[in-house]
Amino acid sequence: MPSDFALKTMNAVHRGLLKISGGRAGWRVANMPVLELTTIGRKSGQPRSVMLTSPLRDGDAIVVVASRGGDDHHPAWFLNLRDNPEVEVALQGESRRPMRARVATPEERQRLWPKITADYRNYANYQTKTDREIPLVLLEPAAK
Repeated sequence: MPSDFALKTMNAVHRGLLKISGGRAGWRVANMPVLELTTIGRKSGQPRSVMLTSPLRDGDAIVVVASRGGDDHHPAWFLNLRDNPEVEVALQGESRRPMRARVATPEERQRLWPKITADYRNYANYQTKTDREIPLVLLEPAAK
């Protein structure tokens, strides 16, 4: 499984690509849209941003997968949003916008997981590497 250092390095390289290209490259990975998710650190209280792929939209919700490459531990960003679901999301060509994160219900996961794994088999492979059920997170527009 990737180390925290490797994950942070990949994020830094990804941000560098976006910056160097003026935002023209890096908004799609493995044929999936990429977003920047900003959470509030559960320990630090500071904003923490991570680049994530988004394999699916479900109505107004953007779906992200807390896979961490099939690691036995949840990614830090997932733990952060679980403790504080108020997040910000930036998509290609758009300003950051406030959103609310929530873990998919068992019924939603049962409906969404097959759609995701049908198009992106790497997620199904990640699930075989761990005993934890990989959570799906729905990022929904924040109430005004």
